[in-house]
Amino acid sequence: MQLVLLSLALVVVADGLLGARTDPTQLATVLTWVHYRGLLVIALLAAGNLFCAGCPFVLVRDVGRRVRQPWLVFPRWLRTKWIGVSLFVAVLFCYELFDLWALPGATAYLVLTYFASALVVDTVFTGASFCKYLCPIGQFNFVASTMSPLELRVKDTGTCRTCRTADCIKGRRAPEAPDVVLARGCELRLFLPLKVGNMDCTLCLDCVHACPHDNIALAGRVPGAELADSGRRSGIGRLAQRRDIAALAIVFTFGSFLNAFGMTGAGRDVEAWLSSALGGVSEASALAALFFTVLLVVPFLLLGAAAAAGRALAADGQRSVAQIAVNFSYALVPLGFGMWLAHYGFHLLTGAFVIVPVTQRAVALAFGSPVLGDPLWKLTGMRPGSVFPIQAGFVLLGAMGSLAASFRFAERDYPARAARAAAPWALLVAFLAVVAMWMLAQPMDMRGLGFAG
Repeated sequence: MQLVLLSLALVVVADGLLGARTDPTQLATVLTWVHYRGLLVIALLAAGNLFCAGCPFVLVRDVGRRVRQPWLVFPRWLRTKWIGVSLFVAVLFCYELFDLWALPGATAYLVLTYFASALVVDTVFTGASFCKYLCPIGQFNFVASTMSPLELRVKDTGTCRTCRTADCIKGRRAPEAPDVVLARGCELRLFLPLKVGNMDCTLCLDCVHACPHDNIALAGRVPGAELADSGRRSGIGRLAQRRDIAALAIVFTFGSFLNAFGMTGAGRDVEAWLSSALGGVSEASALAALFFTVLLVVPFLLLGAAAAAGRALAADGQRSVAQIAVNFSYALVPLGFGMWLAHYGFHLLTGAFVIVPVTQRAVALAFGSPVLGDPLWKLTGMRPGSVFPIQAGFVLLGAMGSLAASFRFAERDYPARAARAAAPWALLVAFLAVVAMWMLAQPMDMRGLGFAG
């Protein structure tokens, strides 16, 4: 998987650097912003964090570590998600500001930046510091994979209790040569007997290869159930005490709305209004104001109001409004994931076959003749109107998941008053679902796929 994705990344880089400066129908842009993103969320829904499992950045950094072994430990004060959250927002911001979907060269440089960052960080710091704390794609995948139907877990806890080597996290070494690592353990510091769910798991299977007892399985589970687990988990602690992960979940959810809103005419109108209201500021300033509003102000108001109402209805005199907001923020992840599926699925389904003419043109330019025939530009995908029912289905499923999660959290924290405590959050989920439906019903930019949305 790593070799396949590395090959595709090299194609993106080569096409982006050698092709036109601006072209939304070039191989680099179509592969990255249409097919990769759509297939990514579908893989997360169907099986789990497959992209991280086949990450080409890790393959390159492993080659780099053969030349120079890392010698530093990632600073303890940086072992949070705050940098990753910031970089996630930065990527979303740059995508909208510079229209990366139409810039093959910029897309190529973005891919190269990922490779360089992974190589530099992980050849200096031990473990998988880039993946766990920095990589924006990784942070997205970690949150989204909580909704996946599969996870790595131990088969028999009794076997782990009698294990004295903990190879799943320390790695397995040759008995006659302790310095020789036969199979590395989990570089993300997830001790399998105490691991819960998919958060921070890259599905790399290093723990599986290292376990001498064959006691780790890729097993089915209820999607999203891990979000309601209040216990301490390896490598993470308690979710209720991780405001950085709660912030990641909030950005993941509201970022899905913001990213889709930017494709609509209403989104462009709002951005223009903000620019005018702020005195004719630049596009970057107006966009920054929009990001600040949607990713900070709106969540603060909505989650704060729901938390305050839930606290009053449940007569909770122990938890603060902020703590309740953190606890219940994870309940919005299913709806956020449904919105990402609806948005990226729209691009994938409406542009599924455009890869054919794009490849034909790229090969013709590379060889100087149409080796694969003239580009069949009529090949695109489903019409936007026929995709909407699928989008609506994803959003409704996500909303149902968030409603179930809200009630599950209320039962966990307020067993005697669960319905009252969950009511404000159910209203919030319903409101966001209505907003999502309205947003998806708007005509959307087709991002250069040949016909208007």
